[in-house]
Amino acid sequence: MKHINVLLFDDFTILDALGPAEVLARLKDHYRLDYFSPAGGEITGSANVKINTKPISAIARHDILLVPGGFGTRTLVNDPGFIQALRDLAQKSETVLCVCTGSALLAKTGLLNNVKATSNKIAWDWVTAQNSQVCWIQKARWVADGKFYTASGVSAGIDMALGFVADRFGHDAATEIARSLEYVWNSDKDHDIFG
Repeated sequence: MKHINVLLFDDFTILDALGPAEVLARLKDHYRLDYFSPAGGEITGSANVKINTKPISAIARHDILLVPGGFGTRTLVNDPGFIQALRDLAQKSETVLCVCTGSALLAKTGLLNNVKATSNKIAWDWVTAQNSQVCWIQKARWVADGKFYTASGVSAGIDMALGFVADRFGHDAATEIARSLEYVWNSDKDHDIFG
């Protein structure tokens, strides 16, 4: 069973994290989800949602890392300790799923240099200013390049997670999960009406 390590921080956007988590939780025979933060403890996301997290030092396996965005990214891009911890986690992980402005954090690690990536279009100028060496793709719902998956704004994380499922288990599996969620999957990663 693969472990999905969801990295949270104060003022993350809950749909960025929990939308993809709900998709991946539908594959409970394949994936186990756990929630982490640098020091562990209670993390408060948007809509005043509080999640109890484990410290990143407790991560047992580095299979899949899920990084949300949110307003908390605005300060974390300038936090060297957080960026180094994220870099270490992302380097060790087999796959990294990044949603919305979470890609600004990942870009700051340098791991996206010369990698295709996307992000939230409303925050596009701010995100892309974090690292000009990333091959930013503005017209994309999500982008997959090697082990890195990056999604556009908020709900695009669900589309990306379904795309990840399609890549691993086939299109029919992703379609069935979308149906179980009563979600209309935007399955074309290059079709982004917000781009």
